[in-house]
Amino acid sequence: MNRPSRRTSQERLSGARGVLLDLDGTVYTAGRLIPGAREAVDAIRGAGLPLRFATNTTRRPRRALVEQLAVLGIEAEAADIVTAPRAAAAWLAAQGIRRAAFHMAGDTLEEFADFDADDQAPEAVVVGDLGTGWTFERLNRAFRQVQAGARLVAMQKNRYWRTADGLTLDAGPFVAALEYATGQPATVAGKPSEAFFGSAADAMGLSPADLVVVGDDITSDVRGAMAAGARGVLVRTGKYRDSDLAGPDRAPDAAIASIAELPALLGLPG
Repeated sequence: MNRPSRRTSQERLSGARGVLLDLDGTVYTAGRLIPGAREAVDAIRGAGLPLRFATNTTRRPRRALVEQLAVLGIEAEAADIVTAPRAAAAWLAAQGIRRAAFHMAGDTLEEFADFDADDQAPEAVVVGDLGTGWTFERLNRAFRQVQAGARLVAMQKNRYWRTADGLTLDAGPFVAALEYATGQPATVAGKPSEAFFGSAADAMGLSPADLVVVGDDITSDVRGAMAAGARGVLVRTGKYRDSDLAGPDRAPDAAIASIAELPALLGLPG
């Protein structure tokens, strides 16, 4: 079993020079601010630590996320938010891909304005969370596009997320279906890819080793961050379940009840 270090959580997080906060399930859940989240953000900023927000959501562009945070009383700019759609767009550009079939929420297409939407002869098939928009016809169309030679790109591969009425399937199961049917592994642009956390660190002028990443998803947020060289903190809110801390897999550097406990964990003035 891969047991956690005997060092205390505060010792494992010492020397952090920047903080990356997951949004849904960590800062807010079901559209409501998690108690203490605003104060935690203020404490981090007040201490002079660079702060960015990270999300695998593919249903809304950064513009909408900035607006939601403002409603909740947290100021942010688009540049402060690192998203799976923007990571996917950066990957497409780096590969020289211009034409893609986009299977995602309509509003998110604004993050791909530099690309041509092409359902007939795409170079890539870009998949996000469509919720009930996933029909057999839509999934079969994506399958045929990949079979015809397009690259399969998953903006993220989360298994599920928490909505107001409970845990709900995310994009991951549909990506897995396409992988199984086509025999082509997807390129995952968002969390837990190492490149995602690397780009977040770059945005703060830091290396991943300087970062503390905080989230409610043990796989995508925490272990993904730790694999990239950052420190990972799991919050027991959002999609967290007690089974996340069971078994032989790598333990987080810290596990806290909610983001409200983060400033104290980081040794910030209260």
